[in-house]
Amino acid sequence: MHAVVVGGGIVGLASAHALAERDVRVTVCEKGSLGGGSTGRSAGGIRAQFSTPVNVELSLVSFETWDAFEERFGVDIAHRRVGYLFLAREEATAERLRENVAMQNERGVPSAFLTPEEAVERCGGLRLERFVGASYSPKDGFADPNLALQGYARAAREAGVEIRTNAGVTGIRRDAERVVGVECDGERFDADRVVNAAGPWARRVARMAGVELPVAPRRRQMAVVDPERPVPESDPFTIDLDTASYFRPEREGIALVGGQWGEDPDTDPDRYREGMELEWAADAVERAGESTTYFGPETRIRRGWAGLYAVTPDNHPIVEETVPGLVNAVGFSGHGFMHAPATGKLVAELVCDGEASLVDAEPLRSDRFGSEVTTERNVV
Repeated sequence: MHAVVVGGGIVGLASAHALAERDVRVTVCEKGSLGGGSTGRSAGGIRAQFSTPVNVELSLVSFETWDAFEERFGVDIAHRRVGYLFLAREEATAERLRENVAMQNERGVPSAFLTPEEAVERCGGLRLERFVGASYSPKDGFADPNLALQGYARAAREAGVEIRTNAGVTGIRRDAERVVGVECDGERFDADRVVNAAGPWARRVARMAGVELPVAPRRRQMAVVDPERPVPESDPFTIDLDTASYFRPEREGIALVGGQWGEDPDTDPDRYREGMELEWAADAVERAGESTTYFGPETRIRRGWAGLYAVTPDNHPIVEETVPGLVNAVGFSGHGFMHAPATGKLVAELVCDGEASLVDAEPLRSDRFGSEVTTERNVV
């Protein structure tokens, strides 16, 4: 069996590796460099504190890989388990966090609902008077996406995967109803399965096969700052849900600051501004300063960047064989890095077994959008 994976980001390489482990011959076609899309611009978050069971399950399966990554792949990905802290300013938001924690606990996630006073014990700079509650899990944290990508790329090559960079897919071939191959870098490749893991380009790739997917590229920004007060490296990845802003510690007191507010239009993934806007960065720092005492007027903005989320209407991915021969693993809405290990295994199940068994993948089917859907709320 031969599978062509379209996209050389973390989801594509995790899928390629999982397929190769099932003795599938795999070719990866990446239009640029490995990780040159969204992976290299990720904040690297790894968490199980989601508001829907399927996202929690994807996280728990992925944890098995992230927790043993260095042992298995021989790469230290700087995995720091400092926890995630979700903050609520409104009572309605706090009540949703309580419900989320109950659902997470049922599935084995060691999360807990915290009072503002308890939250300050996790994040010493928190302005507790602004909040009415929080949730926290010590298993959450973050890692270096580029190092993880390197680990998957090396393991995939060692397993026999052919990885082609600067090799964009320009067409997907069909024989009647079945996808049978791709046109890539001027060559034609026959394939028993084509895996669409193209991230922000996923909608375009699907259209080559005559498939419409509701996956929209949305621009997100990140700032690297020197806070007025250094952020301790032990502080959690902290998200203020009601203002859609977040920060996490880096090394030596530095912090990453991000968030999304205002308009959120679709973006051309081939033509968008990859640099950070200073006006946005100043706003992001100000919002972070409303949550904590770390980010005062003496905070200095070092640098920043912008990347793309591939967003679906309900903030859940699409993972399915949409038409015979075409497997889509797309639309992760900012969670592709953390869920890549589970996704790769799901893709391998779909290709080799014809169905997914690792988790209940029914909520990840694209036909869900024709009826009422459950939206993932723990996103920024």
